[in-house]
Amino acid sequence: MVRIFADAAYDFIGFRRRAIFATIILFCVGVIAMIVRTPAINYSVEFTGGTLVQVTILQGNPSQADLRTGLERASLVDPEITPFGPKQYVIRARTAVGNDPDNTHVTAKAISTGLDNVVGAGHYRVDDTEAVGPKVGKELRTKAFLAIFLSFFAVLAYLAYRFEWRFGLAAVVATFHDIVLTICFIAVMRIEVSLVVVAAVLSMVGYSLNDTIVIFDRVRENLRKNRRDHLIEVMNRSINETLPRSVLTHTTALATLCALAIFGGPVIRPFALVMFFGVFTGTFSSVFIAAPVLLIIEGRWPGVDGRGVKVGGKTTSTRGRTQPV
Repeated sequence: MVRIFADAAYDFIGFRRRAIFATIILFCVGVIAMIVRTPAINYSVEFTGGTLVQVTILQGNPSQADLRTGLERASLVDPEITPFGPKQYVIRARTAVGNDPDNTHVTAKAISTGLDNVVGAGHYRVDDTEAVGPKVGKELRTKAFLAIFLSFFAVLAYLAYRFEWRFGLAAVVATFHDIVLTICFIAVMRIEVSLVVVAAVLSMVGYSLNDTIVIFDRVRENLRKNRRDHLIEVMNRSINETLPRSVLTHTTALATLCALAIFGGPVIRPFALVMFFGVFTGTFSSVFIAAPVLLIIEGRWPGVDGRGVKVGGKTTSTRGRTQPV
């Protein structure tokens, strides 16, 4: 793999306009999905409050309609029933039974009563039960958003320390791009936002930032070595020099996440899907968003490393090698 991409000379910067157009399309698809669908983001009971019971039917073969009828007769309001395996269901009650919404035991007991009426006592097995009161759910949602905000703030602080502001600003734009597109992906795929998904978003931020820093480090080195070259040529050379490392890292990460998404089961699958998209969009933004943004910034306000390189003028690409004209 390293030998294949050892002498790569692709014109990545030349595709920046088409890449930005593709980003706009993905963003519009995500916004439309959030506008059309209700709710826009499918939060889990951890964030909205409610009761979730995972059951396996041992005897009989009741349909979802039969289960719904039995649960509604047990005073449950609009229960959500999701099959995820042979005779396995996830029953979610977002509205509590009784006068106290924080008393989740009453709702869990009502679900058991409904199953007893339809399936029969002892003819089903409760595999898992999660119950979160509305107050706790609201607190968890606030803490999750705070964790994402603080991680983004930590990124800003680290970039301010590591790079001059031109590189840091370009990296922040790329990271923000990744977060927005990941939220759009979650909305389009109707992935349930739980604490596991929040952990995936935070992991994705770190992964994307690391990839951008690797490329920017090489750009900074090449700017010092090749002050007479065109800035676009320097950026293309830097991205191509890091290409073997990027291909190896991203391919192995995507293969692992793909295996987790297929064989990991319903608990780990949302994490794997969000991380899979995060690795893809993080790689994309490092090449096609961060570098072009840095190109614009260096063109208007050249820094110490970029001072002296040629910025203006058009370039041509001959077999992937960019040449200024």
